[in-house]
Order: sequence, then structure tokens, then C-alpha cells
Amino acid sequence: MIVNEDKITRNILIVDDEDFFRDRLARAFLSRGFDVITASNYDEAISAVRENMPDMAVVDLKMPGKSGLDVVRDAIRIYHDLSIVVLTGYGSIATATEAIKLGAHYYLSKPADVDDILKAFSEDPRSGISAPDDDYLPPSLARAEWEHINRVLADCSGNISEAARKLGIHRRTLQRKLYKYAPSK
Repeated sequence: MIVNEDKITRNILIVDDEDFFRDRLARAFLSRGFDVITASNYDEAISAVRENMPDMAVVDLKMPGKSGLDVVRDAIRIYHDLSIVVLTGYGSIATATEAIKLGAHYYLSKPADVDDILKAFSEDPRSGISAPDDDYLPPSLARAEWEHINRVLADCSGNISEAARKLGIHRRTLQRKLYKYAPSK
């Protein structure tokens, strides 16, 4: 934690191989007054932990190369006081249990927004985060669908035909949905 004359600034490390999601989370945390460090893979994440000793980290579970579980295990070895929330689009009880055993504080399924993440951090007394207001409105069905489609498309490396097959919809239907702007809520 960095202490300025007027305020306390918290450092957060965001580790996700998906550029769009990582950048969106970084902007959201910046707008809430956090100092943000980003990494797209294991090596960048471990280097960032060594150099910056962040207070908190948000780690994606599934990444090319070493997984988010490897990041959790090794980051905790480097900096024991690091509070970690693991995010995944592929949640399972086994990976959630393993993440917690390795030292993660909380495990969330995607799509998760900054309020979900802050709420998870608020349950760790070391984080110094207070719980966000309970007047949180869940995303609309249209927003959840749009985020899910984009996650599947990213997992398919932008291949629309493959993503359409995984989603169980026609390729043209997927293309029409992709040309629409993201729902605002």
C-alpha cells in the first residue's frame, strides 16, 4: 500500500491473457483510485510481483503456457501478504479448491466486473477494502450474452465459425450479434 499525504493508494495486479478484458478491468480500477499493473502471462505476472509487491491481484485461471494456479502459487511464495482473487470462465469445484489451497483468497466465475471483484477483496481483512454498496444491479441478460459470446470468440482465436459451433448457433446469427454494440448494462 502506498501512503500519500492525503490518501491511501492500493496497488493491484491484473493478470489476464485476454487484452480487452484486462484493459477494461484496468480502466475500472484506475477510475476507483487504484494504481494498476497489468500482465498477460505467467512470466510478466511473476516479474510484476517481484518488482512492485502489489497489495492485491486478480488472476485469470486459464492462460497459454503456465496457468493462473501457477501464478497464484509462485506469487504467494514471493510475497506472502498478497491477496488474490482468481477469475475463470471455466469454473469447477476442483480448480476452486486448488486455487484456495495455493493461497488465493477468493474464486469468481466470469463475467465478473470490478464491483464483484471488490466485494471478493472486501472479505479479506488484509486488503483494507470495504464492501461496495449493496445497490448493485446485475448485468442485463443482453449484456451477459454479449460478454459470453466475446469470451467464446476469444477462446476460439477470433474464428467465427468455430465460435458459432461452440455456442450452438448459426455463423450468420453470430456475425449479426457481433456487429451490434455491447449493451450498456
